Amino acid sequence: MRILIIEDEQKIREFIQEGLKEEGFATDVAHDGEEAHFMATTNDYDLIILDLMIPKIDGLVLCKKLREDKISVPIIMLTAKMGVKNKVAGLNAGADDYLTKPFAFEELLARIRAQLRKKDGHLPDKLTLDNLSLDLQTHEVRRAGKEIILTTRELALLEYFMRNPGRVVSRTMIIEHVWDIHYKTTTNVIDVFINHLRKKIDQGHRKKLIHTFHGRGYMMKG
Repeated sequence: MRILIIEDEQKIREFIQEGLKEEGFATDVAHDGEEAHFMATTNDYDLIILDLMIPKIDGLVLCKKLREDKISVPIIMLTAKMGVKNKVAGLNAGADDYLTKPFAFEELLARIRAQLRKKDGHLPDKLTLDNLSLDLQTHEVRRAGKEIILTTRELALLEYFMRNPGRVVSRTMIIEHVWDIHYKTTTNVIDVFINHLRKKIDQGHRKKLIHTFHGRGYMMKG
């Protein structure tokens, strides 16, 4: 899943970004409200993390603008401002959740997962397809009971496939949800990762789960 982080403080921004990358999320960052508005309205995100005090367009105004622009993805607002009035102002502006600084990354991650569950109706703790399973909490992957060791990027790619079973996903769709905005579409990185994933998931099994549709993309089906 792809998350936009809107935060002008470098240490906090890098803290959040590194933590989310370790959890398998694709992340983009914006340093001010104008840049954030452009990115949020031109890219497909699953969730937005928005700091209240950012340059050019502050967080409250930006949140209202995004909702006016029909951007309906969950927004978690971050701020050093405490108090009920500030929280109410953030929620009234269109935020789905509100977290005060300083905060533990574990709490932010739990709030992200809670918002994604609401967005998707239900976000299970484990994904299964045929005899393949992916535990979203522990990142343990097993096929026919045998554990498969994947890299963080391979895990993110597998999760995206398993959330879209029986559906052809294009390279563009994969880029939008698994890689960040700086990915160069002219490279063959996606194909390389899919080949690595296919070897780990399908090698040694009679039934293949990852399928290529030339000119269209890839599909995972049981």
